[in-house]
Amino acid sequence: MQLSNGSRRFSDLRRSIGSISQRMLTLTLRGLERDGLVTRTVTPSIPPRVDYALTDLGHSLREPVQTLGRWAFANRERIADARSRFDQDAR
Repeated sequence: MQLSNGSRRFSDLRRSIGSISQRMLTLTLRGLERDGLVTRTVTPSIPPRVDYALTDLGHSLREPVQTLGRWAFANRERIADARSRFDQDAR
């Protein structure tokens, strides 16, 4: 969803997501690129500029992801309760 309004620099993505390591963001973006969901553009500069953007396939995934996000937000308390019950039973 961070790319839904256009291309973003790697550093901007990392800042906007917040709680993600550089390595995890790199691996995630590589996977999305491999799956054809994002493109990666390197602009030679010092330091190199790397931009990511959604492909047409990536844009087609926006609506299902937004729907899933709304569902998860609406059910966050039920999910938290289920996790608590699971964790208590695992003891």
